[in-house]
Amino acid sequence: MKLDLSQKTAYNEEGDWLRIYMDVCCLNRPFDDLSQERIYLEAEAVLHIISRCDAGEWILQSSNAIDFELSKSSDEDKYDGIMGLLSSSIEYIMMNKETIYRAHKFQAEGVKVLDSYHLALAEKVRADILLTTDDRFIKQAERTDAKVRVENPVKWFMEVTI
Repeated sequence: MKLDLSQKTAYNEEGDWLRIYMDVCCLNRPFDDLSQERIYLEAEAVLHIISRCDAGEWILQSSNAIDFELSKSSDEDKYDGIMGLLSSSIEYIMMNKETIYRAHKFQAEGVKVLDSYHLALAEKVRADILLTTDDRFIKQAERTDAKVRVENPVKWFMEVTI
């Protein structure tokens, strides 16, 4: 990943805009209780990343796995807020046999079911990064052969902007 310091915009190795996939716990973060420092910092990082996507500097990706997970939410305010964030998304991916097969492989390696679908989808759309606030998911993904990096939004945002 290269950083254009004149614009503070990050590009991938191919010189394209960064493609970012956020799982639902990451998208939820700005709507969580911000009184805890970690949650506050993660929420700020998510909002800054979304603003870069809104500005057309980076590409936010979404999927039907995100839609499915959100459909189970009983909190209408959070749902509406997340849908507002996802309005920045310009790439949408749907599960297919290939991604389901890959998700099952990740599950066999210890990744939780919904996380495995996000990982398989982010890999399929060649996301440069899959962002999550779930430390366990990050550790589980590191033990797989996934072709996408999984990271915390604060850590990643600092890497690409500082």
